[in-house]
Amino acid sequence: MARTRVFEIDRAIEIATDLFWRNGYERTSLADLTGAMGITPPSFYFAFGSKEGLFKKVLEHYMRTRLSYAEDALNQPTARGVAEQMLLRLADLYTDPKCPPGCLAVNCSFPCSDEATPLRDELAGLRSARRGRLRDRLKRAQATGDLPVDCDPNALAQFLIVVGWGMALAAQSGATRNDLRRTVATALKAWPS
Repeated sequence: MARTRVFEIDRAIEIATDLFWRNGYERTSLADLTGAMGITPPSFYFAFGSKEGLFKKVLEHYMRTRLSYAEDALNQPTARGVAEQMLLRLADLYTDPKCPPGCLAVNCSFPCSDEATPLRDELAGLRSARRGRLRDRLKRAQATGDLPVDCDPNALAQFLIVVGWGMALAAQSGATRNDLRRTVATALKAWPS
């Protein structure tokens, strides 16, 4: 007869999300994770396979529950609306008092070592995919005349992503929601007309 699991997987992922978001991937130890979850290492490995396996589940959860709020901005009818709503929603996300400041993915993208790892490659892939979705939306806007023909959708997508990353770092360093909203207003002054 199989033993029943004595902890809730979804709750464990929420706990891990908070730990990784606050501490980063490399500074969150197995002992931190098992202690916060109230489980033993064997139970941890049975449920998640490894710390990296758990982190992949955390990223999926974060993308689905938190970043989807900002990604939904891609559905705005105008390219400027996409940019404005995405950045404002990131400002809200990064300063949500119920969560650690900043962005989980950005916080975990600055590992202590310089070694290339599958995890770093995965984070880079996620960033590249987000930039690609934004670039594709801006290309569609350009094709319909919503953006000037001399505008570079790829460079504009990169600009928005970099502003978003900078806002995440500013929030982690204590910037308020109003501070970030002022940053958004300043960034949008550079929007092509």
